[in-house]
Amino acid sequence: MCAVGFFGTFAYEHGSWKTLSEGELPPLVEPFLWIDIHDSDIASVVYAPHGPGTGVAYLGLTPRTYFENDNASDPTDVLREAAGLAAWWALHNTGDAPAKQAEILGYLAEDENPDDLSLDEGVDVEDVDVFVEIKTARFLELLDLPLPTELR
Repeated sequence: MCAVGFFGTFAYEHGSWKTLSEGELPPLVEPFLWIDIHDSDIASVVYAPHGPGTGVAYLGLTPRTYFENDNASDPTDVLREAAGLAAWWALHNTGDAPAKQAEILGYLAEDENPDDLSLDEGVDVEDVDVFVEIKTARFLELLDLPLPTELR
């Protein structure tokens, strides 16, 4: 029996969430945040304006790691994306952007060698480290955003 993970695509613009078809990235009005969750393992985060970042970050695993293919996504630079997401957050909030950047950094996925990801039996792993939809919900709360209905 094969378990299927969570899939969902959501766009945040004009202060609210829209549920989209899987992987759909329609034209959106800036500032926006687009989240695409793939099989409970990868959450792609696309944001604009991107400030000092590239506008693309990942939670959970990166596509390069998940698919074991260097061509699945560009190499990650979590420091750059944390700065970009903190700048995006600062458009909507007052507060300490450098502190927010440090918090965001703890959520972002880096490219890893898939061989290094094996789980040791008997080691307790929190759900947030297994199900990227939980990590995504906590990440959105960190950004002071409401949650899409499907992530509540």
